[in-house]
Amino acid sequence: MSDQNATDDGRPGGSLAHRVPDLGALELLLAVARLGSLGAAAREVGITQPAASSRIRSMERQLGVALVDRSPRGSRLTDAGALVTDWARRVVEAAAAFDAGARALRDRRDSRLRVAASMTIAEYLLPGWLLALHAARPDTAVSLLAGNSAKVAELLLAGEADLGFVEGLTVPAGLDSAVIAHDRLIVVTAPGHPWARRRRPVTTQELAATPLILRERGSGTRQVLDTALGGLARPLIELSSTTAVKASAVSGAGPSVLSELAVGEELAMRRLVGIPVEGLSLHRDLRAVWPTGHRPTGPARELLSLTRG
Repeated sequence: MSDQNATDDGRPGGSLAHRVPDLGALELLLAVARLGSLGAAAREVGITQPAASSRIRSMERQLGVALVDRSPRGSRLTDAGALVTDWARRVVEAAAAFDAGARALRDRRDSRLRVAASMTIAEYLLPGWLLALHAARPDTAVSLLAGNSAKVAELLLAGEADLGFVEGLTVPAGLDSAVIAHDRLIVVTAPGHPWARRRRPVTTQELAATPLILRERGSGTRQVLDTALGGLARPLIELSSTTAVKASAVSGAGPSVLSELAVGEELAMRRLVGIPVEGLSLHRDLRAVWPTGHRPTGPARELLSLTRG
C-alpha cells in the first residue's frame, strides 16, 4: 500500500501541519541552540528534560535528520540542526508578528490604542510594528480596524480611531500626517500571460486599455494607479483586499497592479512575474495620519516612533 502522505515520485505530500514541526518544538530547538543544554532549554520552556528529549527526537523523525548531538558536556547542534535553527527562528518571529496582529484585531472594550490601517499596511507592515510596541508597552491593549484609505480617514474623523495609516497620494481633509515609509506599485501577471513573455516593456496606453484586477475605489493603491493613468484604469475585477487581488492574479485571471510589499514571495517563487511599463511612475508615500490639531500622545505616539525605526 502506498503512503498517502507521499507523492508518486516519493516527495512528501499532505498538509504542512504534518511536515513542519509545531511552534513549541521550534521554540525548544532555539532554546537548546542558545543555552547549549537540553536540560536548561527544558526549564526555560517549562517542561521536563525527558519531555524535551522526546520532543527533539520526534522532530528529528519528522524531518528525517539529526538535529542535536547529546553528550555529558551538554547538547550541541549538528550542522543540519544549525541550519534548521536558522529557519526555525524566522518561523517563530513570523508567528510572533502574526499573534501581535491577531491580538489587535480583537474588539476589546478596555483598548487604550485604536489603530486604523489601510489594507496593504495592515497586512504587511503593521504586525511587526505592533510586536515592537508590545515589547515596549506590554500592558497596552491595541485594537485594529482595517479598511481602505478612505475608511481610515472616516474612522479618525469620527473619533473611532486614535492613529491611522494610509497609502494614497493625498492626505484626506481634516487630517495631519507624517511620511513613515515609501512604496512602489508594480504590474504583475501569472507566468502564462502573454506579457510575461514580452521582450519590450508594456506601454502606458496598453496598460490603460487592458482590463485589470484592481483594488476598489477609495483604496490608496487604486488612487495611485488612477492618477498615473489619468483616471483611465479599466477594472476587470474589483476586490477589497490585497490578498484577494493577488490570488486572482496568481490564478491567471489577468494582470494586476500591487504593492511590491505584497508580492515579494510570489515574484521570488515565479508565481507572479513583474511587468515593466514604459514611462510610468507608481511610487507613493506611506503615511501615519491623525485628526488635525491632535498630535498623537501616549501609546499612539510610541507606535508612530516605532514605524520610523
